[in-house]
Amino acid sequence: MKTQRVLTGITTSGTPHLGNYVGAVRPTVRASRLAEVESFYFLADYHALIKVGEPARVQRSTLEIAATWLACGLDPDKVTFYRQSDIPEIPELTWFLTCVTGKGVLNRAHAYKASVDKNNAANEDPDAGVTAGLFMYPVLMAADILMFNAHQVPVGRDQIQHIEMARDIAASFNHLYGEHFTLPEAAIEEHVATLPGLDGRKMSKSYDNTIPLFAPRDQLKKLIMGIVTDSRAPGEPKSTEGSALFQLYQAFASADETAALASAYADGIAWGEAKQALFERLDREIAPLRMVYDELIQEPERIERTLKAGAEKARAIATPFTARLRHAVGLRPLQVATTPAATKGSKTAAPAFKQYREHDGLFYFKLMGAHGELLLQSTGFAVPRDAAQVVTRLQREGPAALEALATQLTILGEAGDVRAALRWFSERDA
Repeated sequence: MKTQRVLTGITTSGTPHLGNYVGAVRPTVRASRLAEVESFYFLADYHALIKVGEPARVQRSTLEIAATWLACGLDPDKVTFYRQSDIPEIPELTWFLTCVTGKGVLNRAHAYKASVDKNNAANEDPDAGVTAGLFMYPVLMAADILMFNAHQVPVGRDQIQHIEMARDIAASFNHLYGEHFTLPEAAIEEHVATLPGLDGRKMSKSYDNTIPLFAPRDQLKKLIMGIVTDSRAPGEPKSTEGSALFQLYQAFASADETAALASAYADGIAWGEAKQALFERLDREIAPLRMVYDELIQEPERIERTLKAGAEKARAIATPFTARLRHAVGLRPLQVATTPAATKGSKTAAPAFKQYREHDGLFYFKLMGAHGELLLQSTGFAVPRDAAQVVTRLQREGPAALEALATQLTILGEAGDVRAALRWFSERDA
């Protein structure tokens, strides 16, 4: 049984690099193989439009990142793998969330604050060059996460704030409209969450200091040999602290290999020798993946079919969930009455439990609302008596029994409607 949902995405704004692999691709592909994990992977092409004004680059990056996921072992039959722009429910949810998000929250977002600080330092208008897309980035990211009620989101340490904002936004929506969203948590690999680039700063396309993940072997070696180091000579002890070479090696090596290189640093290993060790360790892991990637990149139509199939899986979740959210915020058909649940002594329609047996031989029950809507569905019971006992407890204790019986129930209607219906039974029998 799947107990955890894990979601991650990569913005389609450039060629995948080692930082993407270590921080997002590798750990989540590993997680996707766990029996208890339900994984969602997406190509964040809406996010790319915030900072890329080159359509061909967005398209090419989408192809490259999709091929990267697949080459690194992602099985699209076992996960939900999709392109963000293939899910129209995501921008709709973004608007719902926008309407419950305070501007003050967005004012504190790191990317926006960095732009404002840069403009202030240049004596320009604080919002010069700042688009609404940049300002609203955290809300779109929250929609990506909350649409699928992800429990964990693997991110670099610099992205933790966005997960915290997603939690705050979800809590605001839940407070107004009922419990619809899971509050997500950031999942970080402490040692490799942020990978250094060629110049020692965080590896980032914006710094132009990246090492392409699937660069040809000769190019990979050339880039590694160009990594900035200090002037300490061979034989002179070197510190692993702050060493981009060491951090890159550590991200790929075992604990024993890392300890051996740390010892070599203390013994004064030459920088050229350290770079050669890094190159060999990287190429040993990447070379087999590079072969698969090079084959995939030549078959864009195959990748397109895979993404379309993934979008169907994703929308099977997103479409009914969005219908629930639309109803929750008041976007409802006008012909459907919105009267409160019937009270004791009322002659209007009342909620009702219905028990039945399925073809699998198990006994089930469901809770129907006053207007015939399905609110609650049980799991299967081996004997009808067990199902009846759960129904009796729900009728007697009302909403208070929901948490205790959570493993035996699936809430299909609005959380507030479920509670109201159960409250009707407990008040009726009081």
